[in-house]
Amino acid sequence: MSEKEKKGVPDDVLIRASLSGDEDSFRELMERYKNRAFHVALGITRDSDDALDVVQDSFVKAYYNLKEFRFGSNFYTWFYRLLVNQAIDRWRKSSRTKTVPLDETWLSEDGSPPDSVAYPRTPEELAQNRQLSEALTRAIEALPEYHRAVITLREVEGLSYEEIAEVLKCSVGTVMSRLHYARAKLKEALKGFREG
Repeated sequence: MSEKEKKGVPDDVLIRASLSGDEDSFRELMERYKNRAFHVALGITRDSDDALDVVQDSFVKAYYNLKEFRFGSNFYTWFYRLLVNQAIDRWRKSSRTKTVPLDETWLSEDGSPPDSVAYPRTPEELAQNRQLSEALTRAIEALPEYHRAVITLREVEGLSYEEIAEVLKCSVGTVMSRLHYARAKLKEALKGFREG
């Protein structure tokens, strides 16, 4: 099967081919999920280098454990369970905490927003946005890892409560409880920005 033909092939067919020794099929699975995996890992580790390592380690672990995949289940959910566990482990082991820098590449050369962007218009508004971004990063970093994982899977990845429960091996009620707690903590941490 050519690379082009593999693009539309269902995950379970690629998994069976991978189990039969077709490494290109597993590469296709990696291509499908690597970007989403990176965003999940980054949301948990808060460090792009750690996130890249987590994604690589997770795909290696998935490759060697593919024989344990239960057909009838979703590859995405199975893989993300490995990924989230790797990311949480990496975050726990990491002694450094870095913030994700605010991307200012959209600014024009003189530092002002392009005309097509209505907000922010002043240096004060730009500073306020930077402060908000930094406050949000600090608030997310301050969450316990299981709350950070659930907020990342829901708000960044857009997973349903049921999918998150399957990834984290907990009940939907636990997912809802953790999301409620995480959102309340973030709301409290960002209260000054809402009132301002």
